Amino acid sequence: MTCPAIEHFVFTYHARFEMERRGISESEVSSVLRAPEQSEEQRLGRCIYQKRVSGPSESKVYILRVFVDVDRDPAEVASAYRTSKVGKYWRLHASDL
Repeated sequence: MTCPAIEHFVFTYHARFEMERRGISESEVSSVLRAPEQSEEQRLGRCIYQKRVSGPSESKVYILRVFVDVDRDPAEVASAYRTSKVGKYWRLHASDL
């Protein structure tokens, strides 16, 4: 399965809790889902959408990763987090070089 474009989604309680704890706004998550730079299927029915974002100092790049259960309507945002481990999670394509 390829990850579908997400137009309609809701946030689970868990996602809202973790986003608040991690300082991630709904608008940041919406930005990733409107225009992800990369997506991958984590398991059947769940996709990870991600986008590079600037950190607080603007000099560091992070990835905002959003986990979405796509096997329901509307799709449910299950969790989101920001990571500095770009090398671990970012897949390079020939166009990135």
